[in-house]
Amino acid sequence: MIGQQLRAWEVLDQRVLDVMAAVPRERFVPAEWQSLAYADAEIPLAAGKALAPPKIQGRVLQSVRPREDDNVLEIGCGSGYLTACLGCLARRVTAVELHPELAAAARANLAALDIHNVEVVEGDGLAMEFPAEFDVICVNGSLPAPGPRLSRLLRPGGRLFLVAGRPPVMEALLVTRRGEDDWTTEKIFETCLPPLENARQPPEFVF
Repeated sequence: MIGQQLRAWEVLDQRVLDVMAAVPRERFVPAEWQSLAYADAEIPLAAGKALAPPKIQGRVLQSVRPREDDNVLEIGCGSGYLTACLGCLARRVTAVELHPELAAAARANLAALDIHNVEVVEGDGLAMEFPAEFDVICVNGSLPAPGPRLSRLLRPGGRLFLVAGRPPVMEALLVTRRGEDDWTTEKIFETCLPPLENARQPPEFVF
């Protein structure tokens, strides 16, 4: 995984490589998929969801650069693998999951690894209210377009990772809050992720 997927996809941050090597990915997938836990593929989870390939999650972590004193928000935590990596790199993580069965699995997986600086919350992360106090926000799933709501939850200097667009090609974006009313957006790579549930879709253009 480290050499053939992460390094090949320009994931070179040693902290990211170390944490992804240390967190046992097979604990976060169904038993029948454990032999493929490190493969370059999506792994099916409960509720019709999937665990993204390691190279995508490595690029996410490298892009947002979690620091030891950072406060992190993760939307759509699934079974908790990326959550565990974030918990190992940051001070505190609030992980939101819409589906109760996945939220319960994430809590159990994190507890089994003695990761206790993560709170897993059930709910719709796109509708819930949060204070604007996050240094890092990760959105696991695509949005039709980037919007201002999540970027306003960042502290100055905070970083937001999201994937926006429509199939077959979407763009992974890094939004950085430079000041009170100053944000920059950087295109990182092209990909295609399943849409985040309950994301508002723009109206289709009709000729």
